[in-house]
Amino acid sequence: MNRRAFLGAVGGAAAAGLAGCLGGSSGSGTSALYHAGNLEATFVRNGDYPDDPDPADGLPPEFDDPPAERSIDTDAFETLDVEGETVKLAPIDVAKYWYDRGEARFVDARPKTQYEHSHIYGAVNSPAQTQASGGPVEGWPTDDRVVAYCGCPHHLSSIRASALQSADYTDVYVIDEGFWTWHDQSYPMAGTDFEKPAAYHIDGRVDAAYGGEYAWATAVESGQQEAAPIGDDGFYELHLRFDDITDATTVRVDTPAYSVTGELADLVAGTVTG
Repeated sequence: MNRRAFLGAVGGAAAAGLAGCLGGSSGSGTSALYHAGNLEATFVRNGDYPDDPDPADGLPPEFDDPPAERSIDTDAFETLDVEGETVKLAPIDVAKYWYDRGEARFVDARPKTQYEHSHIYGAVNSPAQTQASGGPVEGWPTDDRVVAYCGCPHHLSSIRASALQSADYTDVYVIDEGFWTWHDQSYPMAGTDFEKPAAYHIDGRVDAAYGGEYAWATAVESGQQEAAPIGDDGFYELHLRFDDITDATTVRVDTPAYSVTGELADLVAGTVTG
């Protein structure tokens, strides 16, 4: 029995009956869980891939000729400290190996708009929330391997991974290089449009006392979001790859010290200080 069949036997039936919410054990609220089975968008694939029998389980479809089993030393992975949790960064080649063998559930930590545009085929969308809240994915056993990803390359995903670990998930990873490297390699994806958005960088500064906390950028109209840690010196850099934005798009930058709203062209022109 391959890993997909095994995970399906222990957790797929429960995942198929999702009520569409995340539990709130690591935060005060809940967060929607999106996937190809509960969205109105019509997704296409970037290749001739097998059908996904259960879009809610986060598992990739079962591919022919999976790679041979090899040893992975996960203790050698680089780590990040996020909201009191140590999050492991899995190299993209390892994430792809687990994907091809059906040995991990995949979670897209970006907002729904970005997930609909393009995502790893088989992944569910469980957006990161502030202060690492969000809780578990209802119906997924906490000892299953979970791989989160985002596009920045690992800020939103590490926040989501931290919340999963706080909810007692024991085998959680983040794709180190992020979704856009997966995209550039033309690995299996689904979505409505596979065009890579332009990149924008917003630099900002707060008091150094806020080091270790997060700054967030939100496209006001679409709700697309990105996050970045604030350094010990108070500086942060938000890396945005939002869909369908221009220099005139209204973006809000939220930090623990201030909130600033303006046109994107103005926000990228200098250092945001509130």
